[in-house]
Formats: sequence, structure tokens, C-alpha cells
Amino acid sequence: MTDAALAPAPVLDQEAKTEFPIPANVFAEKVVSVQHYTDRLFKFRITRPASFRFRSGEFVMIGLPNAEKPVFRAYSVASPSWDEELEFFSIKVPNGPLTEHLQKIQSGDTVLMRKKPTGTLVNDALIPGKRLYMFSTGTGVAPFASLIRDPETYEKFEEVILTQTCREVNELTYAKELVEEVINDPLVGELAAGKLRLHTAATREPYPCQERITTLIENGKLFEDLGVPRLDPAVDRGMICGSMEMINDTKAILEKHGLEEGSNASPSTFVVERAFVG
Repeated sequence: MTDAALAPAPVLDQEAKTEFPIPANVFAEKVVSVQHYTDRLFKFRITRPASFRFRSGEFVMIGLPNAEKPVFRAYSVASPSWDEELEFFSIKVPNGPLTEHLQKIQSGDTVLMRKKPTGTLVNDALIPGKRLYMFSTGTGVAPFASLIRDPETYEKFEEVILTQTCREVNELTYAKELVEEVINDPLVGELAAGKLRLHTAATREPYPCQERITTLIENGKLFEDLGVPRLDPAVDRGMICGSMEMINDTKAILEKHGLEEGSNASPSTFVVERAFVG
């Protein structure tokens, strides 16, 4: 077999109709489906490479074949590690170097994905506990979309509480549909029943809970709504993903309650993802 036969096949840029070579450390996958939720949020699913392995909660670098040197951005894999496809939940950034084009993808288009997954929002980075809180804002819910569909999460925790705070009410649709889907899923539905709970809040529109997650933790309303005790480092574990301000503020609150930040190398009582702002 010649070197030419081993070289990655070039991919056609859908917009410019120009062929660009695919680097050896990158998968070129096909878009399976796209769903737009609002003018700011959408999800898409792509084919999964047969050799690709990841832990639920990890992220990968995503790009498009629209330049000689494509722009790549970190995206949490929203589907669980057992899924035959890969799902992503994305924000639309006006004039964003990647999302300006990514939001226009359609079924059959090509998406580039670097081969190495990584991330700290994984079950392995937490020590055993009773109750797992997943604190998210906006597209920060994506890694938790993966974890709440993973049987291991329910084997490790007695209660799994997903919180999502968005600006507008319709931005909560993805998480609401997701939790309903999990409860009815033939693989994890029985495990999730009675364990998985969703708490949603909107900050810029009238809603039953119209407040930031940090305020809800500090004033105790979150725990009152859920009917559970306030944070206790002996039994509670946390994961945080969202805007940088939200991450820093929530991290400080958890530390004030005695929880300690962990990592893959040193598991502890809570973890954060700093790779991107969601």
C-alpha cells in the first residue's frame, strides 16, 4: 500500500466547495441530525468513529472543514459513553469564528473532531457520596446530559440532582426533554426512576423560580424546593459547568460549605470544568 493510500482523504467545505486535507489526529464525521431550540441554542448529532472511546462527561475539540487550518473549540459530548452517535449542545455566537458556521450545518455535512477526549466532569473524579448535584448554566448542561444517561452515575449515587439556570424560559427546553427521555429510556430508565431530579430557573423572564443558582444555594431555596438538607460535605458531591463567573461563584460557595475541589488525579467532593465557557 502506498503512502498516498494511507493519507487522510480531503474533505469538501460545504460552503466554499473547497477541498482541505484532514490532519491525522482528527476524525471527519457526518452530521446525523440538527435541532434548533432558540435563536441562541441548538443541538446536533454526528456519526461516532468505531475507534472513539470516552468517559461520560468528557469533552472534545470540534471544528469544520472550512479552512486550511480549521478553528477548533471545546465541546462536551452530551451523549453517554455507550451511545452509537455523538451529541453536542451548542450556543450560537454572532460572528463567532466557529459557531457562525457551525449553526448552519445540516444532515450529511462534515464535522471535524480531534481524537483525544478529556475533562474533569467525570464520575471518577469524585469520591463516593449519597447525593450528586450537577450545577449548570446555559450549554453547561451538556456534560450532565451525558452523565445522567450513564448507568454508572446511578450506581454511584442515591440521588442525582440536575440544576439548570438560563436567561429565558425556552432555553430550558433541552434539559426538560432530556430528563423526560432518561426516565423513559429502556437502558437507564429504571435506574434513574426515583433518583434523577431536575431543578430549573430563569433569570430574565417570569418563571416559578426566577433567580441565579448561586442565590438559590445561599438562601436555601434550592434545598427547600427539593425537600433535601443543605449542603453537607459528608454526603453531598458537586459538579459545576457554565459561565466563568458562575463557576467561580458556585465553587466559592461549595468551598464555604466544606466541599473540596477534586480532579482526575486527586478525586474529592466537587469538580469544575474550566475548558470552556458555556
